[in-house]
Amino acid sequence: MSRTTAPAPADQPDAAQLSHGLKQRHLSMIALGGVIGAGLFVGSGAGIAAAGPSIVVAYALSGLLVMLVMRMLGEMSAANPASGSFSVHAERAIGPWAGFTAGWAFWFLLCVAVGLEAMGAAKIMTNWLPGTPEWAWVALFMLVFCGTNLAAVKNFGEFEFWFAALKVGAIALFLGIGVLAIAGVLPGTEAPGTANLTGDGGFLPNGVDGLVVGLLASVFAYGGLETVTIAAAESEHPVQGVAKAVRTAMWRIAVFYIGSMAVIVTLVPWNDPDVADPDKGPYVTTLAHLDIPGAATALQIVVFVALLSAMNANIYGASRMACSLVARGQGPKAVGRTFGGVPRVAVLVSSVFGFLCVLLSYWRPEDVFQWLLNMIGAIILVVWIFIAVSQLILRRRTEREEPEKLVVRMWLFPVLTWIALLGMGAVFVLMLREEATRLQLLGTGILTVALAAGGLALQKRRESRTADEAERAGSAG
Repeated sequence: MSRTTAPAPADQPDAAQLSHGLKQRHLSMIALGGVIGAGLFVGSGAGIAAAGPSIVVAYALSGLLVMLVMRMLGEMSAANPASGSFSVHAERAIGPWAGFTAGWAFWFLLCVAVGLEAMGAAKIMTNWLPGTPEWAWVALFMLVFCGTNLAAVKNFGEFEFWFAALKVGAIALFLGIGVLAIAGVLPGTEAPGTANLTGDGGFLPNGVDGLVVGLLASVFAYGGLETVTIAAAESEHPVQGVAKAVRTAMWRIAVFYIGSMAVIVTLVPWNDPDVADPDKGPYVTTLAHLDIPGAATALQIVVFVALLSAMNANIYGASRMACSLVARGQGPKAVGRTFGGVPRVAVLVSSVFGFLCVLLSYWRPEDVFQWLLNMIGAIILVVWIFIAVSQLILRRRTEREEPEKLVVRMWLFPVLTWIALLGMGAVFVLMLREEATRLQLLGTGILTVALAAGGLALQKRRESRTADEAERAGSAG
């Protein structure tokens, strides 16, 4: 059996038992809120400090790449909704080893991210309530969101809907205030003009090298959009739901990200030390610059909610990906069991792995935990490459066999798909130029090769077993 003639893997049997409790409003907010996290509110400050005003260009370039990736993923997910999303598409297009590699790599990324987000939220709580132990807050958050995901999927959807609504509302309000301030109509402010865009070293204060650092920071800030295609499989109308969510989310997120960066670098000098300060960040700094009362507290609450939202979404995404992989024979059967339409064992395993990452940050922060961080550094790029290659193959197959399923189509196929792949290759090259990202690339490479080797071994064993069974059946006949 060749890798391209293998039957489409059924996201079955246990994955078929997942409930369908998510509504269109849930999907839309999951898509919008999935990438609006602490990385945007605080982490973007490091990119601004490196690139200066040209951070707007960096976010625009990376935003275009992400829009292409999401369009490709939206095309495949609308044609064949599955809780395993791109892992299922990679298996159908390339072979079981590809689905295994992409799926477990993404599961690993989400679980480590759960631990990081729990630690970030716990740090905020210890700032608000000095003297309370950080580990206790981590344990509490883990228990709460593990419990949320153990319940019916509609509970996850409601949590994410309101979490995302708060984040989206905060961004929209920030953009509104920023535009008024730039226009000079906000009380107590004067229009800044282009002083902050052209002063202090100009638009490219640190040259092309600074822009590269900002570009790398912005690329990984967009990670999280993929969750909506995982959630679509549990919605009332999977095909229509994912198609609408992907179409509306792409341009809105681009406006949020690129618009926010434009407002910040127009209103505040890019080299203001508070911009890159992780305890303040560019959003708080901008509102403080405009003398908006209570800005720091309000934004810290939003960041706190963003971290909890990301925890909730990542436990959900990890559990569904694990359930799908197991249903396709690529993991321990017990992990894929569903109860009442919920893969509760997968939820528990994913949560426990996330908590283990937190413990490693205390026990072995300099070696084991640092390697964990390096290994997840470029996983999202690996996933995007699998998405692009899968779309190249599946688009032609679907056009030939089931053209009616193409309710979402990639623009200018195959030209833009190839351009996206070239863009991903360019990001890898840029990562090799920087020492910090070079280590991340190495860590991700080791993990990817190990998973690919395991996936190939599993695939060959299954093919050998199938051949043996066919031979015995022929002999018996």
